[in-house]
Amino acid sequence: MNDNPFAPPRDDSGSHGESTATAVEDSTVRVHEHAPATNDTVELPPAISPQQGDAAPAGDTQEFMPPAEPPADTPVTAAAPQPGRVRRSTVAAIAAGALVLGLGGGLGGAWAYDSFVADDTAASSSTGSSTSTLPTGSSSTIARTDENTVAAIASAVMPSVVSIENIQGGQEAAEGSGFVIREDGYILTNNHVVEGSDNDTVTVVMSDGSEYDGTVVGATGDYDLAVVKIDKDGLTPLVLGDSDELVVGDDVIAVGSPLGLESTVTTGIVSALHRPVTAGDSSSTAFIDAIQTDAAINPGNSGGPLINSDGEVIGINSAIASLGSSSSEAGSVGLGFAITSNQARRTAEEIIATGEATYPVVGVMLDSTYTGEGVKVADTANAVAAGGPAAEAGIEPGDVITAIDGRVITRSEELIVAIRAKASDDTVVLTVERDGSTQEISVTLVPNTDVTYQDSGEENGSGLGGGGGQLLPDPSE
Repeated sequence: MNDNPFAPPRDDSGSHGESTATAVEDSTVRVHEHAPATNDTVELPPAISPQQGDAAPAGDTQEFMPPAEPPADTPVTAAAPQPGRVRRSTVAAIAAGALVLGLGGGLGGAWAYDSFVADDTAASSSTGSSTSTLPTGSSSTIARTDENTVAAIASAVMPSVVSIENIQGGQEAAEGSGFVIREDGYILTNNHVVEGSDNDTVTVVMSDGSEYDGTVVGATGDYDLAVVKIDKDGLTPLVLGDSDELVVGDDVIAVGSPLGLESTVTTGIVSALHRPVTAGDSSSTAFIDAIQTDAAINPGNSGGPLINSDGEVIGINSAIASLGSSSSEAGSVGLGFAITSNQARRTAEEIIATGEATYPVVGVMLDSTYTGEGVKVADTANAVAAGGPAAEAGIEPGDVITAIDGRVITRSEELIVAIRAKASDDTVVLTVERDGSTQEISVTLVPNTDVTYQDSGEENGSGLGGGGGQLLPDPSE
């Protein structure tokens, strides 16, 4: 069969988060909650009624001409032997040879499978996080065979995808999606799907139509993620795959409730990786090192899973690009963005364990007025937090950061999301220019709760900062 398993072809708000530098470049993917500018991205707003599009025009047809006749005076030559004809004795010899080769190939193939494939399968099943409480790749909900078509994957994952209704003032204020991450009733979704719900409770609608009261265990506007718990055991959790293994062009499936249409499946590919997406507004900003996909994602898909060809979740759909002038006009234009599954795993486990989530920081403030290459640490007093990771590593005010782990940085948002995509205690290598020379400085990240700026007396949200002594993001924004 074809190697490709696929045929060719938001809810508003978010909790407390921080904004980027005051000057955001036009090329930065920006998500607004109320009135985004033309060609900006938006969080997926509440589901709305779908509108039927125009039919595409029919394609052109091509005429084929009969083959040309040979000239009349062409000399007659003896008939050449007809291709493809063999003597019966030759047929017998070929048949006998085929049997011998087939037998040898079968035995050799069986030996190779036992020696290599089975060993690799056993080895891979033993890998994964030994401390993770969420399902790993060895517990996938579907068998990894060449039958992993869109239909097979959709049928397997659909029972674990839910709709979430945000009730405010006794009325449904918004609707989004989510999916089961633990058999004892834990569900992962976006923060902006559950934000502002009455008494931190939502209504969870399963794929079979049954409804449950859900309690928001915890949420973070910094990553736009939330965990909801329902009182039900024996659920089938979806596997959070390894998003670090994604490459551009990988096939993906989006599942959710776009425009209020439950159990909707769309397909596409990974269009790009490491897109710096800021979701929310100045009062609540999430910084996402996002997966970009052309799978159709619409309002109501927020919090739903983005699935790979093995039936594993590799992203949580969170934002879309819009050509409209308001979030109510937003629709799929082939530019959707998802939070990586590796980030979602770390955040979800922390929320389940403690009810809240932290994020890693470097501990500097950046100069938002700087327009040169890279991003500049503000050349002011206390721009490098005393006792923070940057100070311990030797970063100084006025340093220009041009790359992180070898990846070139041109805007502050790129550096923020690259830091946010890491875990506390991870070590990153910053390429720094100082006084005309370039050096690489290793910095070990710490949780944001461990860094305090003397000039603000507040914790630094991203571990970076803005110009004029303003933190980036500013905790007050």
